[in-house]
Order: sequence, then C-alpha cells, then structure tokens
Amino acid sequence: MPAISSDNVPAGPGQRPLEGIVVADFSRVLAGPLCTMTLADLGARVIKVERPGTGDDTRSWGPPWSPTGSTYFESVNRNKESVCLDLGDEGDRQLARELALRADVLVENFKPGGLDRLGLGYAELSAANPGLVYASISGFGSAGGRDLPGYDFVVQALGGLMSITGEADGTPLKAGVALVDVLTAKDAAIAVLAALSSRRATGRGSHVQVNLLSSLQGALANQAQAWLGAEVVPGRMGNAHPSIVPYQLLDCGDVPLAVACGNDAQFARLAAELGAPELASDERFATNSARVAHREVLIPLLERRLAAAPAAQWQERLSKAGIPAGKVSGIDEGIAFAESLGLDPVLEVLDSNGDPAGRQIRHPATWEPPLATRAEAPPKLGAHTEEIRAWLRTPVQEGHLSR
Repeated sequence: MPAISSDNVPAGPGQRPLEGIVVADFSRVLAGPLCTMTLADLGARVIKVERPGTGDDTRSWGPPWSPTGSTYFESVNRNKESVCLDLGDEGDRQLARELALRADVLVENFKPGGLDRLGLGYAELSAANPGLVYASISGFGSAGGRDLPGYDFVVQALGGLMSITGEADGTPLKAGVALVDVLTAKDAAIAVLAALSSRRATGRGSHVQVNLLSSLQGALANQAQAWLGAEVVPGRMGNAHPSIVPYQLLDCGDVPLAVACGNDAQFARLAAELGAPELASDERFATNSARVAHREVLIPLLERRLAAAPAAQWQERLSKAGIPAGKVSGIDEGIAFAESLGLDPVLEVLDSNGDPAGRQIRHPATWEPPLATRAEAPPKLGAHTEEIRAWLRTPVQEGHLSR
C-alpha cells in the first residue's frame, strides 16, 4: 500500500507547510519527540506510538508537574495523537506495520536494529512503502557504537562539550539543558524535511540516520576547528571566549553582566561609556588580538568601573550605545524579556474540548504571510487508541486516506 501523501498539493496561503504528511512516531524521551513535535508544529499529522500502561518514559519524569502531567513530557509532545500498541503482541505489531505503510515519515530511536527484529526496519518497510522517509536517531550510530546506550549527559562528556564547559580550575560541567538531544532533534527534523523535498523529485523515500555524537561534534563549530585546523585542543575558560575579549561575564554592582564586543569599534564605545576612552587607544587593548593577549590586565579595569552601578542600568546604557550586553537572568525573566520585544514566545495550548490547557514555548519560526498554527495540548496516554486502531483496520483506497 503506498504512502498517504500531499506531495503534489502546494501549500496555499495560510496552509501549514506539512499539511497532509503523516508521521509515525516510534520515539520517546527527548530527541525523537522534539523532532516529531517540530513536524507537527509545521502541520504534519503525528501519531505517537506508546507502550500500554506506561507510555513514553518522560510521562513519569517529575517533579515538576503541571496540572495535566509531567512538564518534561509536555515540552516536546504537543500537536500529537497517542495510540497504545504492544510491539511484543503480534496483532499490535501488525497494526504498527500498517501505520508505517500509511505514513510518509517514520521516526524512531530504538537501539540500532531493534525495530528490524520486529519486522519494522527500513529495508522491510521501504520495500512495501517506497516513499517512506525513515529517520533513525541513536546515541553513537549504527556501526561501531550501535551497542552503546545513548544518553545526552554521557555524550556531552565523551564528545568534548564538557571539556570546554566550566571554570578553568573547576569541574567539567554539562549544559543546563539536554542540549545534545535538542541539537540532534533539530538535525533530524532538517534531514527529514530534506528527504521529503528529495522525494518530490524521485518519488522515493530514504533512510536518514542521525546520532547524538555527530550532532554534538557538528555543533562544536570553531572549537572543533581549532583542533582540526591548528591542532589546538580547547579547554575550559569559564565564561570567557578563546578568541574575543571582552566576551564574557563581568562583575557589576549586583549581578554579572554579559558583554560581547565583537570588534574594535564596539570596544571603543564600551571604553567611552565606562568613562575610560583612553583604554581604546592603549596599545595593549587597541585591537582584539592585543586584548586577547592582555585579558588578565583588561578585565579588572573594566570590572572596577562596572561596579559603580547595577547590571540592569549598564545593560540599558550599553545597549543604547550599540554594545551587546545583558544581565544574567532567570528563565522567567528571559521569557518576559522576549515578550517585551514583541516576540510572542509563548502559546496557549488547548485540550480536546477547545479549552485552555496550559502554556508552552512556541515553535521559533514566524512566517510572512502568516501560516495557520496549531496549539493542541500533549495527548493523554492512549487518548486516540480506539480511533486509530479502527482506522488502521479499515482498508483504504490506493493513494487516499479519509481523515
């Protein structure tokens, strides 16, 4: 049975770009669900396959809890339908296969080879559904690292991120969010979209493989290139930058202030705002390379002047002068700041009755002209099981799906 697809239907004004695309979501925890939520936000119909009784692991990850469940689970599972299928049961496994045959995209993060043993691997499914885009997410790929369990924290350690995070004389630190999972989710979503675009020309899907280690290393950017291009192994520098000064936290009269002078003109304006314009003409600080060489001398000179006022005052003053600066804020303050700029970072999700069911961070992209948006609350475990099971048991005409 061919995939159900809207490939030949161009998006009209206000139409969601992935309208008509069906995604079978066999993933759990963070990277996979964030990838599929991105596709759902863009209009795809995402059907999340969950274990009966327990569902996605993150449904039990708390505190914190919202009035409707785990905030962890809710952060990456809006705009989806939930169906409970026991993949150890032959009948349910056949329904899972039927779902895959009706899908345009399948996303999974089982241990490499796990779905193959259940008859749900790419080779078997693509033979019956040639247009299927099959995305596999793993910790360390499907070759030498196939048996290694992939956890964000461990990948941050093994991949080098922790070696450059933290104070120079302190303990290596992880990022404050499961950053590698988030990066991998975005890489996977990009790859899926590219595969869907390729399918328009070829009519065939593909097997997209993304792993946490590769996504992390792809995000190391200049730090990785320091080793590859100059054989310099970067180390921990706290909040300082290896190649730019000042580009770090500076102490003020209360909380620290992030100051990022990316060029000499910005530094000259900073020096003037601090009442020390002579710093910009001092040969030790006149150029960025000189400031990097003399950072230990420069930073105390800047902090001595910044101590005269609180960070919020310096932020306002420096920003007006065109100097990138911002005080260290809590997540609540960060959201409030985005709202003050008119960025509308938060959306209100609705339950199945159309009633408000909580707030979430919206998809970051905006569109002109505006596209239709979705704001459906994350599903309760198995909320759509009966409906989806009935749909999967109902024969469909070739190339057609009744919604």
